[in-house]
Amino acid sequence: MSADVVGRHMPAVVTLDDLAQMMAADEHHRYEISPEGVLSIMPPAGYSHAIIATRLTVWLAAAGVAVERIAQAVGLRISGRSGGVGGRIPDLVVWSKPQADGIWLSAADVLLVVEIVSPASEGIDLVTKRNEYAAAGIPQYWIIDQDVAQTVTLHQLQGDRYAPRATMPLAWLLNTEPAEHDLI
Repeated sequence: MSADVVGRHMPAVVTLDDLAQMMAADEHHRYEISPEGVLSIMPPAGYSHAIIATRLTVWLAAAGVAVERIAQAVGLRISGRSGGVGGRIPDLVVWSKPQADGIWLSAADVLLVVEIVSPASEGIDLVTKRNEYAAAGIPQYWIIDQDVAQTVTLHQLQGDRYAPRATMPLAWLLNTEPAEHDLI
């Protein structure tokens, strides 16, 4: 199907409900929308990406973070500084308490979002999402590169922006305790 055909069938304003329907109909892409209404369509994550997310999940659970507080690739409702509402799907989310079931969950109780950088999402992960998550008041934002070391950059919210707190290989991070990062 061409972009022209898809464009003719798109609503003038795409809502989070529209995104949920699009994802249900298309298992080959992930759909997100910024609070300003910019639609992003990404291919599914690759194997290496999934293994990194799984390693983090196992690390958190083994250290005592309740599995009901950890989720991979779940939708977050993100309010923007301009008042718009968007939907983002971080690679990993850690909440302060278990959440009710839903497709687009509130960012209110989120302690940490993790984005594993893929070539298709690099600009969005490194700039756009960082600003949106900061505006939503999420205390921590970790970015993981898929380089040889799987470099992790930990960002801490300071005011209305993230400041880098530390950068290290994923293997080093996994030898720390989640409590050292205010996740328990």
